Amino acid sequence: MQNAAMPDSSRDKLRKRLYAVAAIIALLGLADGIYLTVEHLTGRTAECIASSGCQDVLSSKYAAMGPVPLAALGAFAYFTAFSAALLAAFGYTKCGTFFALVVVLMFGTTLWLLYLQAFVLHAFCDYCLFSAGVTTVLTLIVITNALLRDRAPVVR
Repeated sequence: MQNAAMPDSSRDKLRKRLYAVAAIIALLGLADGIYLTVEHLTGRTAECIASSGCQDVLSSKYAAMGPVPLAALGAFAYFTAFSAALLAAFGYTKCGTFFALVVVLMFGTTLWLLYLQAFVLHAFCDYCLFSAGVTTVLTLIVITNALLRDRAPVVR
């Protein structure tokens, strides 16, 4: 059933704009991930601004998977989300579906990491919370785009 309140062309333009916004937002997450990866690999400690738990979180056993910092995996995920969103903004519809899949995986990971910070480590990292916020915004964009998607008419 198509949304009667908005013509198809307006809906498509809005979806493309949302993908463009998502690409820009993903760049913020990418910058955060790169910064934390560099800090991890150089042995420096990122200083928290609003909380005091950055050291506890970023030096925990959950901060890396083997030799790979979790922040590097996050940076890769944000780069993938950026690329897919940008291609979707230019009309590559399969990239919109891929973007949604990547963001759903990122959001699931975010929920797990928030659980670890709150209930296992009892400490929060500003940069991790920023990343969680970015991923949540990307998730909201995915949901909005799904609601705007054309649906086949219902045959009765």
